[in-house]
Amino acid sequence: MIVIKTAQELEAMRAAGGVAGTVLEEVAGWIKPGVTTREIDEYAAARIEFYGARSAFLGYRGFACHTCISVNEQVVHGLAGDRHVQFGDIVSLDVGVIFDGFIGDTARTVPVGACDLATQKLIEVTEQSLYDGISRALAGNRVSDISRAVQERVEASGFSVVREFVGHGVGRTMHEEPQIPNFYESGRSPVLKPGMTIAIEPMVNAGGPAVKFLKDGWTVVTRDGKASAHFEHTIAITDGEPEILTWPRKLSAPKR
Repeated sequence: MIVIKTAQELEAMRAAGGVAGTVLEEVAGWIKPGVTTREIDEYAAARIEFYGARSAFLGYRGFACHTCISVNEQVVHGLAGDRHVQFGDIVSLDVGVIFDGFIGDTARTVPVGACDLATQKLIEVTEQSLYDGISRALAGNRVSDISRAVQERVEASGFSVVREFVGHGVGRTMHEEPQIPNFYESGRSPVLKPGMTIAIEPMVNAGGPAVKFLKDGWTVVTRDGKASAHFEHTIAITDGEPEILTWPRKLSAPKR
């Protein structure tokens, strides 16, 4: 069921989104060559706790980490471990938090130090496709308008859209209706209405769109071994322009 949020619920979503966005910004700026993905996850966990929130991912369907950390050819849902990230790698960070009963969900791909120009273009196109999708998230439009905008940007740039995983509604639970594909499907998709809160999250591959799971049952990688990038914002549909809820903010630790 598609959930329309009240004014009070939207304010709570802003608070949760602010925590998620701030933690993501801090973690992205902390990563450096040589750290392990487990250390990245531990740092993220500490920042989530500092702001009085908890991970929305830890324990979700058995997921064992506080964040999703996906490196290079890993698309999404990467598990933290002993892998050391190296200069030139790219890391997709997906942060979800629960704050006062509501969820903020956001993601970003960052280079470790720097990356080659082709991979930098992949990152930039994926991020731009997110904002293209957000620009179409207007009341009265349909979900397919978002999907078409993302797909057109990605494919015009010579990349491919992952089809097995999509964006989604988000609120008190991690996955609400509607689903938000990053590719156009024929037929009538849901109409966007003020008060809907959704996560738009393009997952874009440098090569073909095909993906597969690793033996850990969580980590998704590109079948051709080429790089993948991932960006995400939680947004609210309004009577005017869409509101991005997961911008980083200046936050302080809550009073205990």
